[in-house]
Amino acid sequence: MEERIQTDPAAMLFPTVEYALFFLVVFAIAWTLRRPLWLHKALLLTASYLFYGYWNWRFVPLLAGISLFSAGVAKQLQRTNAQGRRKILIASGVTACLVVLGFFKYRGFAVVQLAQLLAREGIAWSPKVPEVALPVGISFFVFHAISLMVDAYRGKLSVKVTVLDALLYVAFFPQLVAGPILRASQFMPQLARPRDPGDIDAARALELIVLGLVKKVLIANFLATHLVDAVFENPAGRSGLEVLCGVYGYAAQIYCDFSGYTDIAIGSALLLGYRFPENFHNPYVSASPQEFWRRWHISLSSWLRDYLYVSLGGNRGGAFRTYVNLFVTMILGGLWHGAAWTFVAWGALHGAALAVHRAWSSIRWSPLARLRESGPWTGFAQLLMFHFVCLTWILFRAPTFSTAIAVCQALFAPWSVGPWFSPVLGLCLVGGIAAQYLPDSLTDRARAAFAQLPLPVQGMAFSTSVLLIETFGPSGIAPFIYFQF
Repeated sequence: MEERIQTDPAAMLFPTVEYALFFLVVFAIAWTLRRPLWLHKALLLTASYLFYGYWNWRFVPLLAGISLFSAGVAKQLQRTNAQGRRKILIASGVTACLVVLGFFKYRGFAVVQLAQLLAREGIAWSPKVPEVALPVGISFFVFHAISLMVDAYRGKLSVKVTVLDALLYVAFFPQLVAGPILRASQFMPQLARPRDPGDIDAARALELIVLGLVKKVLIANFLATHLVDAVFENPAGRSGLEVLCGVYGYAAQIYCDFSGYTDIAIGSALLLGYRFPENFHNPYVSASPQEFWRRWHISLSSWLRDYLYVSLGGNRGGAFRTYVNLFVTMILGGLWHGAAWTFVAWGALHGAALAVHRAWSSIRWSPLARLRESGPWTGFAQLLMFHFVCLTWILFRAPTFSTAIAVCQALFAPWSVGPWFSPVLGLCLVGGIAAQYLPDSLTDRARAAFAQLPLPVQGMAFSTSVLLIETFGPSGIAPFIYFQF
């Protein structure tokens, strides 16, 4: 008895001609109709629903309904000062959004777990779980709706909530299906300002789009089709070296896939005059679990910190309570990624790592404090953290615990280099990870040099880069990993 989740491959993916044509039309019309502001926002909202409806029109009413509901709750929260009423509004609003998320994403999982629990007690129950399509990006737009209500409740919104702004905030197409997760307090004020073409950082936007295409099309797709998928589909019988490279390959793949998507999203929004926060910053150079989560999927980790961890009490209840809050937050963060025990275990391991590191860092013995600040220890900590992350990625990628165990066992098989390896594969594997160790000063100088070029030259460089990516990239585009969340 399993719930089958259907996802339609017809979604408008970023690295496609369909999206390029769609964006060019939206870009031209949006800047032409930037006055009056309401018309500009209405156009972007319409484009966002068209973008989402291209995948499956059946769920556009769901997206609009959640947006309208959260807008109504947020408006009421801004209008009343009665604390009792405000608490009822925020509790009912957040609960309703979570119920919707649970129905689509966790209903089948919960029914299966209940049936298995009853079976252990000798009670036979075999419910029929109907097929249900999982709306693309439902976790992201539900989190946006919650952010809108919570920011209104906490008084963090500097502008009054309007229905049009709320609808556009939740549904804005660059971030709609896979993030980054925008805070209402960050994005809503941007919607209140008239658009100014002089604010467009075209050089930065074009750079991000090309970088995102390189990561996704050239690196992530190649690693998935030439190494990672084969290793995780059948780890037994493969050499230990191939499996190890497959684990490293998945670390590079998921980073390039997701950060590549984010780069294109940020670049697209920037060309329309809107600024998104940074979502990745060289996460594999991290020397601690805390640093990793400050660099990886920053919008989600900060969301979990500010809206969940703080609500649980944060670090205000003493050391033990802090460890529990960290553990619970990461378990729920793991469950957010998918309705499977492998995701729960992945989150639990990261929660335990955060708690252990916090306890380790709290030891004030001076020789130990000096060791933690030394260069050799930092290098060792980076190496240790990277391999811890890679180990937990096995659980994240494997569909079942048995597959994860099989991958771990296959790591100890005899090593050999076979036809699976190629120089191109090695280049993608190393480049997907090693590029994060480039100093920020180097990338900043390259970015500044590109920004100084005349705009026509920038455009020619962009077009040439896209043509080369199309030429050397694999045929077909695999869906983004984070579409399933």
